[in-house]
Amino acid sequence: MTQLEAPRSSTAPAPAPSPAPAGIDPARRRAAWKRALQRDWPLYALAVLPLIFLGIFRYLPMLGNAIAFRRFRPGGSIFGDEWVGTFYVEMFISDPAFWKVFANTAIIGAMTLAVCFPLPIILALMLNELRVRQFKRIVQSITYLPHFLSVVIVVGMVFQLLSLQGTVNQIVTSFGGDAVAFTQRPEWFRFIYVASEAWQTVGWGTILYLAALTAVDDSLYEAARIDGANRLQQTWHVTLPGIRPTMVTLLILNIGTFLNVGFEKVLLLYNPLTYPTADVISTYLYRVGLMSNNLSYAAAIGLFQALIGFGMVMAANYISRRLVGTSLW
Repeated sequence: MTQLEAPRSSTAPAPAPSPAPAGIDPARRRAAWKRALQRDWPLYALAVLPLIFLGIFRYLPMLGNAIAFRRFRPGGSIFGDEWVGTFYVEMFISDPAFWKVFANTAIIGAMTLAVCFPLPIILALMLNELRVRQFKRIVQSITYLPHFLSVVIVVGMVFQLLSLQGTVNQIVTSFGGDAVAFTQRPEWFRFIYVASEAWQTVGWGTILYLAALTAVDDSLYEAARIDGANRLQQTWHVTLPGIRPTMVTLLILNIGTFLNVGFEKVLLLYNPLTYPTADVISTYLYRVGLMSNNLSYAAAIGLFQALIGFGMVMAANYISRRLVGTSLW
């Protein structure tokens, strides 16, 4: 009887690893874009006009920053006639008048941010607590209305209220005080500007926060109530964390426009008597650029202002991402 042979191993060699998938075929990518365009063409069509607006009025004017380093003469090239380097930058850096208006702009911007940023949040939280729908709509309509008034009308109302025979001075004199020329006192200008800005913008600013409040999960409030949290504790631990991304986004955007204090309102409100506290970068640029026809000098200051705003946005976004984990990018 022959000895049985041991069975041979039938294990096949491991297949070679398949090559890594190559990038998406350009033809397939173009076909996907074509299908998306055919399916969503109305949405793309809606985006055309805003993109054209941004290109013409936001990005194209950036080419004009070239005259911050070139001498511009009326009737010459729109990009300046000769290279002067940092001459205009050194000029405004050594100009005490510029640093005075820079300080005014920073102070008014800080006051506006400190008042006009938290007030919409507070108003939105108060409106969110209202249970009578009709009363809530009336309050919203009243607070939204000032946003639709032009700056000229708002400034006219301010002058009427604060004139020597205006409503405010009538109240002051009725209590035995003396009438005050509020609009001619430099120490009053910043408070007048911030108060009028808050009255005009706070109601409109609540729209985004009210929309964000609708996205907060109701089960979180129920869990907080079960744990014994009162309304204030629910607001602090549930509502505010729920709208934190919206708050951070708007804060970063507001910081980016920190130095862009409203030109129209300041121009209409101020006068030579209030220049020490009312003159800001935008009105200073208007005077030295358009009225004094020194456009290269004004372009250098405007470029400096834009760079500061860009740096503040980057810093605010970085700090927000590190501290609270929410940022624009």
